[in-house]
Amino acid sequence: MSRGILLLLALLAAVLIPSLLGGNETWSRLQKFPLQWLLIMFGMILLCWVLNTMRLRLLLGDQRDKVGRVKSLGVVMAAEFAYCATPGGSGGPLTIMALLARHGVRPARGSAVFAMDQLSDLLFFLCALSGILIYALFQHLSERMEWLLTVSAVSMFGGLLTCVVVARYHRLLIRLSGRLLVRLNVKGATRVRWARKLLHFLAAFTDTLKLPFQTLITVFALTCLHWLLRYSVLYLALRGLGADLQWAWSFLIQMLSLSAGQFSLLPGGAGAAELTSAALLAPMVGKSTAAAAILIWRAVTYYFYLLVGGPVFLLMLGRPLLKKLLNFRQA
Repeated sequence: MSRGILLLLALLAAVLIPSLLGGNETWSRLQKFPLQWLLIMFGMILLCWVLNTMRLRLLLGDQRDKVGRVKSLGVVMAAEFAYCATPGGSGGPLTIMALLARHGVRPARGSAVFAMDQLSDLLFFLCALSGILIYALFQHLSERMEWLLTVSAVSMFGGLLTCVVVARYHRLLIRLSGRLLVRLNVKGATRVRWARKLLHFLAAFTDTLKLPFQTLITVFALTCLHWLLRYSVLYLALRGLGADLQWAWSFLIQMLSLSAGQFSLLPGGAGAAELTSAALLAPMVGKSTAAAAILIWRAVTYYFYLLVGGPVFLLMLGRPLLKKLLNFRQA
């Protein structure tokens, strides 16, 4: 089965799951949703793209002049489309590096920019989760919410610990991976080429870390604004539907649902994210409200990325790379 068909099936499942959950009442709830609230949400996503464009240009450092502001925005939009259209978001980093390389940014520098971007995201989620944990200490939580917080905390700190271990013992890991490649009968020339690419990446990542402290703080501030806006969409959808759910819990539900979507290896987590969010949200606000909120949330943060980012992707990279990404299989 081709990746294109898989994407269509995932999109169909993403619509059917909340529709079946809420039944006929879901569509009546959607019709009553305030149009101005929906326009505000789409405006928030447009602002998110602008914030990510600023973040990208800051991380490029002295290479930013090679990519103009408009083209930087195009890189962000095309990459978001690739994240949503490929299993586990695997096409996102490939798109970023390919577009940057077309404008003269070395692949090692492009991958370092992506890694720094991901590290900034991880730090934000750690800070946000820590704030939610502190807030939860003063609340009476159900066993369900305690379990959600525990799982989130373990996964986030596990991710941070992994990053620290890789950074601290990268030389040992390179040697161990080299021995593994020898046992797998990988040719010597291939091992040397991969090792050279890895060393170039580490050098570029070190250079990125050496950016002025003020620049790194600005990047983190832009990261916080981006995710606060994007993770407020579900909260606003619930408020527009008349549900009263605290922002912290809507944030936690989105984080867990999108994580489940990533692990499912479905394009954009379609189907898995809806199923997880429905299971978490329905007991809190009711089935019909949960279903309507999920449809609005995914329309703004998923379908909109595909509809708007798709033409930008095709314009900047063309159909051959799109076909390559859709047929991309993880090792």
